[in-house]
Amino acid sequence: MAIVKFSRKEFEKYVKINDKIKEKISMFGTPFESIDKKEIQIEIFPNRPDLLSLQGYIRAFLAFLGKKKGLRQYSIKKPEKNYEVKINKSVRDVRPYTACAIIKKLKFDDERIKEVIDIQEKIHATLGRNRKKIAIGIYPLEKIFLPIKYEARKPEDIKFVPLEGKREMNGLQILQKHPTGKEYGYLLEGKKKFPVFVDVAGNILSMPPIINSEQTGKITKNTKEVFVECSGFDFNILKKTLNIIITMFADMGGEVYQMRLNYGFRKQELTPNLQPEKMKINLNNINKLLGLDLKEKDIKKLLEKMGYDYRNKEVLIPAWRTDILHEVDIIEDIAIAYGYDNFEPELPEISTVGEEDKKEIIKRKISGVLTGLNFIEVSSYHLLTKQDMKKSGHRAGIEIEKSKTDYNFLKPDLLCSALKILSENTDAEYPQKIFEIGKVFEKNDKTETRIEERDKLIITITPGNFTQIKQIFDYLTNMTDTKFEISETIAHNFIEGRTGRIMMEGKQIGILGEIHPSVLRAWHLKMPLACLEIDLEKIIS
Repeated sequence: MAIVKFSRKEFEKYVKINDKIKEKISMFGTPFESIDKKEIQIEIFPNRPDLLSLQGYIRAFLAFLGKKKGLRQYSIKKPEKNYEVKINKSVRDVRPYTACAIIKKLKFDDERIKEVIDIQEKIHATLGRNRKKIAIGIYPLEKIFLPIKYEARKPEDIKFVPLEGKREMNGLQILQKHPTGKEYGYLLEGKKKFPVFVDVAGNILSMPPIINSEQTGKITKNTKEVFVECSGFDFNILKKTLNIIITMFADMGGEVYQMRLNYGFRKQELTPNLQPEKMKINLNNINKLLGLDLKEKDIKKLLEKMGYDYRNKEVLIPAWRTDILHEVDIIEDIAIAYGYDNFEPELPEISTVGEEDKKEIIKRKISGVLTGLNFIEVSSYHLLTKQDMKKSGHRAGIEIEKSKTDYNFLKPDLLCSALKILSENTDAEYPQKIFEIGKVFEKNDKTETRIEERDKLIITITPGNFTQIKQIFDYLTNMTDTKFEISETIAHNFIEGRTGRIMMEGKQIGILGEIHPSVLRAWHLKMPLACLEIDLEKIIS
């Protein structure tokens, strides 16, 4: 959750704050943190980065109040002759995508510059996952010569004065000596080349996702036109992030221009594009989920209060909304527009006696045993990226259609997630002992969805060996009063001769052993790793 600070004076140019408005702000799903004569502080949930700027918040809130309902329209001008970014193939393995725009007729003062910096940092911290997923750069156009190139260079070939710096540094020196470079340097760790934006005159604009140039990457009160870029790994998210930024500038009075993105490895793109997405919505689903009896005309009014348009049973979704992934997300907005204070609570006409699920009792007992052995319990996402699958040696898997992010494979085991967690914590203290009880997904044509979900347990130790993981396993079986047999086997991702299959009543239910060095290298793990993975479903049944 992000706490945003808005100038009360600027806020009240649009909405006068009184007790009724305070209540409306809270009912909008953005509760007050504090308020005084100069400033108001509001909590914004991470799923609504479009509300992080004053302009974005006011746009949505005025619709909620019924003052400017429906989908806001913005004018975008076609790109001029040299409004172009050439994306070199060299960035594919570093930071492959960018979305860009140019905005003119802007007026900056100290307060407005602070607003721009604030929304950058808020998006970096939330949607951008601390710049790992998204990095935003905003540059004074008067200091840039178009067109622009986005390419990857060897660190020693990257030389510029970083923002707030006093002398020229190369790429490695920035990571080693500049404060921002030290903070975010891990994002380029292990890369042979670093990405840079360069203008046609050879001036380096920035080295994303680390830092801008002091010469070409700093806006001032004299800046009237800006070049905006968002770089990262998911082009769809980058486009929406860019839309958040450019609509903010448009609400400041700016004039937005598209740019041609000429990729050396994919089709040409034009950004920004504010064409709304369309999603079908079912009236029965809405009423069933909310317990209401809304009519078509009611849905239209409620959706317009949340900044949507509604035509022919289709919802037109603003191009800056990153949180709408499913029909249920729109239904949640309908509930907000209807007003949670207007729902009437009802007691269900059933009587039940509850008890804890036996499966959960077993899970809790296992967790208790392992935490007693100083293991840390972790919880990972159900989805993996294609790169995660490849590094774990999985050539195929269950792929999600039309995924909104680069996480588009259901995890086939817990080992991949454990390796990902360990690779992201190589600077933490050793030994590292973690476990997870979580779901994995397998194809099964006998189920309704043709996908079977199974609960598994994984335990990992690094540095660790076969003897250590076997001792943990023996202790766990003694404490849970279960009996298993272990026999030597050969398994994918494990070292031959140091791997055992776990058998129960003649059936294999798991595996334990030492992870193969090739897998450790793929994940940049420098310590030996031992693990066991067990199918809890088979034990419970």
